Amino acid sequence: MDTLLDLLNSRPLVNGKEQDALGDPAGGRRWAREHGGEGSRAELALLRETRDILRDIVRGERSPAVLSPLLEGVHQIPEITSDGLQWTVKTPPHARLAVEVVLAWAATEKRMPGRLRPCANNECQLFLLDRSRANRARWCSMAVCGNREKARRHYERTR
Repeated sequence: MDTLLDLLNSRPLVNGKEQDALGDPAGGRRWAREHGGEGSRAELALLRETRDILRDIVRGERSPAVLSPLLEGVHQIPEITSDGLQWTVKTPPHARLAVEVVLAWAATEKRMPGRLRPCANNECQLFLLDRSRANRARWCSMAVCGNREKARRHYERTR
């Protein structure tokens, strides 16, 4: 689940300019390796594509059906171990990390429907996973986006 959020949030706005953690080869390789990938060009291209598709899906701009091509040829193989039943994902090596992110998104939607969402700050491109009991979290960071929004509303009320 952390890798899912990290991928969705790998294109933040910093001082009004978009930064892309997967944009340059060295930074992208580092990001992929830190998340269990290999960092190949093919893997980075697929991660960027997966990120953009998932961002649109979470925002409600695209249907989850657009994920189908990313999952073609992917198989889950059951394996009995001393810990019980485990599922192993079989996919081409360059696609493994992207497929795992898609599976994490699907599991999140199943276990916590509607809790993965974009930040309510229109000037922010980040996403949050609302783990609160009330399911009312709106901002990726209360310290940053939440305070800015509250200050903006206060200013507008007192003007």
